[in-house]
Amino acid sequence: MRQNDDESTRAKVLDLIVEKGPVSAAQLAKVLSLTPAAVRRHITALEEAGDIQVRLPAALGKRGRGRPARYYVATPGAHASFAEGYSDIANRALSYLEQVAGSKAVDSFAAVRGRDLERRYMPVVEAAGKDPSDRAKALADALTLDGYAASIRDVGDGSFAVQLCQGHCPVREVAGHFTVLCDAETQAFARLLGVPVQRLATLAAGAHVCTTHVPIAMPALRKRAARAAASDTRGRRPQRTEGTR
Repeated sequence: MRQNDDESTRAKVLDLIVEKGPVSAAQLAKVLSLTPAAVRRHITALEEAGDIQVRLPAALGKRGRGRPARYYVATPGAHASFAEGYSDIANRALSYLEQVAGSKAVDSFAAVRGRDLERRYMPVVEAAGKDPSDRAKALADALTLDGYAASIRDVGDGSFAVQLCQGHCPVREVAGHFTVLCDAETQAFARLLGVPVQRLATLAAGAHVCTTHVPIAMPALRKRAARAAASDTRGRRPQRTEGTR
């Protein structure tokens, strides 16, 4: 019974690392309501199994004295252990389509898939309102229900931008060969959120998480500057050269 409990808890630790990584042992312990010692035991087992590895986040900020915290992400092998869904036959099908109909046919397929994603998630995103941040959170929740292990991370204080992170991708193996699938998904996210998003990293390209930058506060000209610019434009007249009528 104890062994089954350990395996179940270890699976939860791995799931959380897939979804939230890079994540520290202290963060895992807090979310899972476990002791630090218990979390470290599961982390050691997952490291020995080759399921997780240490990865420093892009920006940790200043730390005080003492031993720096270790942050963990899932390895490519751990991602592969999740259901990838007929990736081999999908690769073969798209390769055959490209061979007999050309790359434009693959582009068309990717665009159709992007539109399918948009139709699937639009009701949930629309229900969240007009704020891009709320829409991004709603999209992340919907993606998580579909197995993408998605979450939202603030950029800075979160007032100007957030990042939509996907810890798992059901089509990762296929997208590694046909990156147009990632491009179409990014375009679908932009249409859903109503802002110009930017894909910063993808699982298909070897990153530990798909990261999409989502601006939530677009800078605008001050009213006085805008009026001055408009007045200057209106005041310009084509100058006539001498000798012309």
